[in-house]
Amino acid sequence: MSNVVQFKKPPKPPEPKKPNPGLRKLLTLLGIAAALVATWAYFQYVGGEPG
Repeated sequence: MSNVVQFKKPPKPPEPKKPNPGLRKLLTLLGIAAALVATWAYFQYVGGEPG
């Protein structure tokens, strides 16, 4: 046993994971589809009545 202090570099943190581009495209398409369905439902049931 020695009383010498050893200086070591701390380990590098792991690289953050990059988002999956396929998942991002899927979520974008689902968002657009949901907006179109919501617009259709609005005009079908609320708006567009002759008056």
